[in-house]
Amino acid sequence: MKKRIWFLAIVLILFSTILRAEVVLPNIFTDNMVLQRNSEVFIWGWGNLNEEVTIVTSWDNKEYKVTTPLTTKWKLQVSTPDAGGPFTVHVKGKSNEIVLQNVLIGEVWLCSGQSNMEWSANLGIDNAAEEIKNASYPNIRFFSVTKRTSETKQDNLLGSWEECTPESMQDFTAIGYFFARKLQKDLDIPIGIIDTGWGATSAEVWTPESVFQENTYLREQAKKIGENKWAPVKPSILYNAMIHPLQFKIAGTLWYQGESNTSNNESYEELFSKMIASWRKKWGYDFPFYYVQIAPFKYGEPEQGVLIRDAQRRALKTANTAMVVVSDICTVDDIHPTNKQDVGLRLANIALKEHYKSLQEEVYGPLFKEINILGRKVEVSFDHSDGLNFHGKKGTHFEIAGGDGNFYPAKAKIKNDKIILSAKEVKEPTKVRFAWSNTALPNLFNGVGLPASSFISN
Repeated sequence: MKKRIWFLAIVLILFSTILRAEVVLPNIFTDNMVLQRNSEVFIWGWGNLNEEVTIVTSWDNKEYKVTTPLTTKWKLQVSTPDAGGPFTVHVKGKSNEIVLQNVLIGEVWLCSGQSNMEWSANLGIDNAAEEIKNASYPNIRFFSVTKRTSETKQDNLLGSWEECTPESMQDFTAIGYFFARKLQKDLDIPIGIIDTGWGATSAEVWTPESVFQENTYLREQAKKIGENKWAPVKPSILYNAMIHPLQFKIAGTLWYQGESNTSNNESYEELFSKMIASWRKKWGYDFPFYYVQIAPFKYGEPEQGVLIRDAQRRALKTANTAMVVVSDICTVDDIHPTNKQDVGLRLANIALKEHYKSLQEEVYGPLFKEINILGRKVEVSFDHSDGLNFHGKKGTHFEIAGGDGNFYPAKAKIKNDKIILSAKEVKEPTKVRFAWSNTALPNLFNGVGLPASSFISN
């Protein structure tokens, strides 16, 4: 009898709670947010079963209605205009109303990766004090995703939107800030940056479980990532908690990661390419994915770093991707180069040229294209090679090999924006490699002063 009374009491409590339930929004929808311009964006949340939810957007005073289904999670598609604001968004249920204020319409970019993407002005960047002092941009907004893990896919996360001020900028991703500052200046529209990085993480933790279920090789390779005290290592555990909940319209993604995959570098190209594809599948469209090639650094094992850099170069076969090379703005003693200004600027220039079509100048460094054997010499061709030059008296870090596979330092000359190589030890060259070490700081640039990527020919 007592058990029955307790059971009925619990049912009544639950029932009364449901009756009092209010319309709730996920944390990605707050005051100060930026919505993607000229788009159909989803706004969603939770409410009572069969509750009518109404959304009114102040930019057009249009009213949208939906009835909460059995899942109690409702979703509406809202049309956004060209850039502007501030606006309000009213979300009204049966027993409550939420008013989102100071909402801007503009361009939204997602930043992710490990510590170099997470790195902030407070952690140490060039000219930090001056950069912090001048970081007052009310039309730039930040959303920092709180670090969380999950064994299963989540539909909400922790965080809120903030205006860019000296106070909010100093702990935000510096690369994301400098990227946004350049876009905001050149496009003269609001920019929203979502930061969802975590230092020391491998790409596996940012990749959905389905990728590993479908690929035995990647599942086995993931086991090579050893435990560390700074970040979780279980595959998909951050994707579930920090990527999947972002059902939020974005213009594109910026990525800076790879240092924590040096222990299984042989699988990085495949893993990275499949991760990009899985994110695009989750969002439902092929947004641009721009990333930073990891910098030269003194890794413990020979070639660990350069093998990741080359995997990142080869991953450019994935459509609508682009890569920034940073070998000229780093030191091999610091895995966190402090010049984040140029990294953000180079990413922004790529976006302005490729995505927004507003920049005409060259935005890439020389990228290996092909080799042509000329007897004992080798001709190396590059894309983005106009004005090819050596910073210094002669070219460095070129090597050639013959049939035995042994590489020897090569003399390098520039002719018609191509490199001509030769080595007295190699009579019949078959392969070329460039900057092929963890710590190589090569001096090959194009006419706009951007550095060439390391490479090895097939």
